[in-house]
Amino acid sequence: MRFFFVLLLLPAFVFSDDSPAKVLKVHDADTIVVLQSSHIITVRLKGIDCPEIGEASGSKAKQYASDAIQGKNVKLKTYGKDKLGRTIADVFLESGKLFNQELVLTGNCKWGRSRSMRP
Repeated sequence: MRFFFVLLLLPAFVFSDDSPAKVLKVHDADTIVVLQSSHIITVRLKGIDCPEIGEASGSKAKQYASDAIQGKNVKLKTYGKDKLGRTIADVFLESGKLFNQELVLTGNCKWGRSRSMRP
């Protein structure tokens, strides 16, 4: 378990072979759309579960994510696709912080297996 947590804290430069991506849209706090290498990609943030938009806390989480990353450059560490065809990824801010973790630390989301991830 400690090893997993240490991996979450590694800075983005460890994954420097990933090209930068620009966040075009925040669907909800745990699903975003990015432009990477001239491709538009829908990304599901790995390992977190955020409230749905219809809930008050879901709107708050989406607003937090929009303010934090919309229009900004990020790096992705990808893990394949979910059952809906979205790319599962850790999203790193330019500062090197893991955005997935920031959403949890700010109380907007919780750690958990995403309902959209493959078994």
